[in-house]
Amino acid sequence: MDALRKQASKLREQVAKQQQAVIKQFSATGYESSDVMVIDEMEMQLHHQLDKLYKSTREKRDFQKEIVKAAETFTAIGYKHIETGTKLSEDCCKYGVENPNDEVLAKAASIYGDARKHAEKEVEDLNKLFFSQVLEPLRAMVAGSPLEDARHLAQRYSKMRQEAEIQAAEVSRRQARVREAPIPENVAKLHSAETKMQELKANMTVLGKEAAAALAAVESQQERLTFQRLVAMVEAEKLYHERVAVILGNIEAEIVSEKQRKEAAPPVTTLAVNPPAHIPEKTKYFLAEAIHSFEAESEKELSLSVGDYVVVRKVTQAGWSEGECQGRAGWFPSEYVEKRQRVPTSNGATEVY
Repeated sequence: MDALRKQASKLREQVAKQQQAVIKQFSATGYESSDVMVIDEMEMQLHHQLDKLYKSTREKRDFQKEIVKAAETFTAIGYKHIETGTKLSEDCCKYGVENPNDEVLAKAASIYGDARKHAEKEVEDLNKLFFSQVLEPLRAMVAGSPLEDARHLAQRYSKMRQEAEIQAAEVSRRQARVREAPIPENVAKLHSAETKMQELKANMTVLGKEAAAALAAVESQQERLTFQRLVAMVEAEKLYHERVAVILGNIEAEIVSEKQRKEAAPPVTTLAVNPPAHIPEKTKYFLAEAIHSFEAESEKELSLSVGDYVVVRKVTQAGWSEGECQGRAGWFPSEYVEKRQRVPTSNGATEVY
């Protein structure tokens, strides 16, 4: 009979171990690579919840690290951009000062050099925004104590599950001893093992809930902060590009306008001031009416108002005409007037009819 009892006890232990192995296989998803057995259904649910939270907070932390790395790279490129742009600005301004005879290019270089300083200031402001609104908050959270404290609680829970596994095996062994020899000593040891097991389960429940709550709070904070920092990056870059676009637009308009003004400038010698000697005495002038107002910018130019009649005496291919209006003579843009009728002149006199 004793031999049969021992054989039956060994069979029961083998079956118990096989059951534990099956439970481990299907229940241990394991944060921290844990393969601890599941104690009961409630503990299994808590374990899965902690495992999910542990992984998700780790993924969000890694994503935050990637954003920090990108922002650091953007900032480094930005400072290199400032260095290069500042050097270009200085070179452009220097060329404009040292080459006054090259009016169009020198003026364009000076305009670009001055405006380039404002563009680099925008880059500097963008770097400051990246640092204060993206880098600092995310760095603080990645290395912050709330995440580490929550993960520490989860790790403590994992270790307690390992202790519970050992204690569960001890309870099974004590139960087998009692079945083999139900003496008071074996029964007392079984009761002691079961009491310790109950204490471990109670502590696991409390610690597991605490760890789950802490990780859930951290996860929520990670999601909120990361979303806010991404929006801050978008807004900062949008504002930067809008301001730089305005600066570049102003540069282009000013350079093109300056070039057009130089190309369309009236000749240095005007008929009203110093008429060439080779102009014949009988020259046919024509009458024109001003269709746009024109404000003279020098004494050699002729101011016009809409409706003024001008005796046009010369038209150049550069787009400027010279004529007389109300006793005043000078140059004005040809396209500002329209031809009305011709006026024959003799010996410098003009007659409108």
